[in-house]
Amino acid sequence: MRPYKVLVVDDSAFMRKIISDLIENEPNFKVTATAANGREAIEKVNEFHPDLVTMDVEMPEMNGLEALKVIMAEHPLPVIMLSGINEEGMRETIIALESGAFDFIRKPSISNSQDITAVGIALREQMKGAMLAREQREARISSNNADVKVSDTASPPAASPTVVPEPTVRKPVQPKKATEAPVKPAGNQAKPAGRQSNKLPDKTSAGNGTTRNLSQPSAAPPKPAAPEKLQTRGKKESAPAIPESRSIPESPSVSLNEPPVTGTDRKLGTKGLRKLVAVGCSTGGPRALKTFLENIPADFPAPIVIVQHMPPNFTKSLAQRLNTFSPLEVSEAEHGMILRPGAAYIAPGGFHLKVVPASGGQYAIELTNEEARNGHRPSVDTMFESLLPLTALERHAVIMTGMGSDGAKMMKALYDTGVSSTFAESEETCVVYGMPRSAVELKCVKYVLPLQEIAPRLVQNVK
Repeated sequence: MRPYKVLVVDDSAFMRKIISDLIENEPNFKVTATAANGREAIEKVNEFHPDLVTMDVEMPEMNGLEALKVIMAEHPLPVIMLSGINEEGMRETIIALESGAFDFIRKPSISNSQDITAVGIALREQMKGAMLAREQREARISSNNADVKVSDTASPPAASPTVVPEPTVRKPVQPKKATEAPVKPAGNQAKPAGRQSNKLPDKTSAGNGTTRNLSQPSAAPPKPAAPEKLQTRGKKESAPAIPESRSIPESPSVSLNEPPVTGTDRKLGTKGLRKLVAVGCSTGGPRALKTFLENIPADFPAPIVIVQHMPPNFTKSLAQRLNTFSPLEVSEAEHGMILRPGAAYIAPGGFHLKVVPASGGQYAIELTNEEARNGHRPSVDTMFESLLPLTALERHAVIMTGMGSDGAKMMKALYDTGVSSTFAESEETCVVYGMPRSAVELKCVKYVLPLQEIAPRLVQNVK
């Protein structure tokens, strides 16, 4: 088999050399051309017809985001973005993922050989995943075309056959709100200003405030088994994942104060929270989350907790970006936040997210820096596992596009214990049909739906 052809795009000649060497450590890939800016990249794509492109985000003359949009419109192919960790680079990387980039990696530090090695491992894994996803997509299209030809040559049936991929009656997708101007009008009552009142204090203050151990629900569940020690995906996790102002417990069992009783904190009054949605995704997730969240109404009666596999810092940019599209209040999760309906919380890169009981029938976010699980931190399995003892809640679990199998095992555990509903994105719309496939193969998915149908069906189920 011939090696896959790769085009490397970066304005730094030194970085082009580093990335090219990292790529060619894998014999199935060969760098056939390089480019110094987006304009050159477009020309080289037309000339060399590569199988895959690595694209720097920030470049002179034409940046990576602009070039990506042209390439995806004229010659769609897998593009992996290389991003710096400055604010502008992270913001444009998130937009690139929405615009069709397969995935991204953080640019390596040229002065740190271990970092270069780690980035190389992550890059080669993504390249292999991109080629596998392309081949699976081509095989599916070929199979569908063959079925159509067989159907055309057969004698005409009395009525066209109907394929029902799920054991559920679909409702028509409700029309989406216009997204031409994603910035929301000021004073949108669905997004109250300020979220600090929802955050539990990090330490017990002097006075008559009472403390409560968040890890002890009314009927204390057995302590979860320690996650397996699995090889990490290769992304370096040394940088702080969340702002310094956020307090992270040194152990999973941390005593935190009860939240202040305010109108904004307790939208459900004395009844407390009754419903919860948990979503997991990886490669292709930012684009999937945009489609998903912009179709959830502001009056959705449950909070949504989300794990998207991403390195530190990028999850904050992702949350800010998604917040401009969704009727919900979307934010990066902070330790101790009280969950409330009409809000979505994205796990910060480098930390596991768990849901734990709080006082008054409420539930809070707990962030831990335990070992990576299934090669990831945050891990979907860790988030889903935290929902197992929360039987007083109506729980709904969703797995969308992504490589690997993170989330499938604990979705199966939730399904077996009577979770309200489980969803998986169908192969036809997945960028990578890995995590959803693993869940489907475990026979724990009630609804297998194309991406655009997941949110409407979920809204119907939860309401």
